[in-house]
Amino acid sequence: MKRVLVVDDNADLRESLRQLLIYAGYEAEAARDGEEAMRMHLRRGYQVLVTDIYMPRSDGLETIQSFRSLTPGILIIAMSGGGDVAKASYLGVATEIGADATLQKPFEFDALLKVLSG
Repeated sequence: MKRVLVVDDNADLRESLRQLLIYAGYEAEAARDGEEAMRMHLRRGYQVLVTDIYMPRSDGLETIQSFRSLTPGILIIAMSGGGDVAKASYLGVATEIGADATLQKPFEFDALLKVLSG
């Protein structure tokens, strides 16, 4: 069973994704920002990181770089709900710095499951 860490400053989305992942058979936990996510990862270790881009303190781009540096083999999925131009730009940067896949918010949960399964 893959251990997934969901990182998003939106509590409702973060908890919804965590619950849906558990329902889909994953072991899932959640963090509100990149700093909390890294503390959790150092204690627990995750195989998958699903992170928002726009967050306070440690944003998604910093989080992607930190996780990629510490755990090169981790699957990283970046997501963003910013404006259309910013969203595409930041998701492109996320891919350049180490994200394996990107999702534009809002997205169907099946899109996340598809990335996770293959």
